[in-house]
Amino acid sequence: MPEKPYRPCAGIMLLNREKKVFVGQRIDNPAPALQMPQGGIDAGETPEEAAMRELLEEIGTDKAEIIVQYPEPLDYDLPPSLAETLWDGKYKGQRQYWFLMRFTGSDGDIDLETERPEFSSYQWIEPMDLPHHAVAFKKSIYEKLVSGFRDYF
Repeated sequence: MPEKPYRPCAGIMLLNREKKVFVGQRIDNPAPALQMPQGGIDAGETPEEAAMRELLEEIGTDKAEIIVQYPEPLDYDLPPSLAETLWDGKYKGQRQYWFLMRFTGSDGDIDLETERPEFSSYQWIEPMDLPHHAVAFKKSIYEKLVSGFRDYF
């Protein structure tokens, strides 16, 4: 049986004017675990286009501009129990194309009550604190992003 592929995904580290990062509490996770906006890349869509679409779908606004893209995609494997059920079991994890973005709106532009809500709440945190709030299987991704984007904080 061939190994399952990674799901292509775009991720956004969104910085506000105070250079804090947007993180949301996932609606489907009762445990305290914060996540940055991210989501699948549709067929025919560039990672940049997917990132802007995901912002609108997940936080209700696309008032942002790309500062820089992380130099390479970052992969993570899902825990086996999640890999069996998430995305109909088609993927072993995600291959993420990350973008550091500047939020050009205000908190009033953020609306978590989207068509398919993903977050129950959100907050702005210090970038260096990101890895401490991540679920275990995404922690190393968040550590790489903090290190890679450090010059912009």
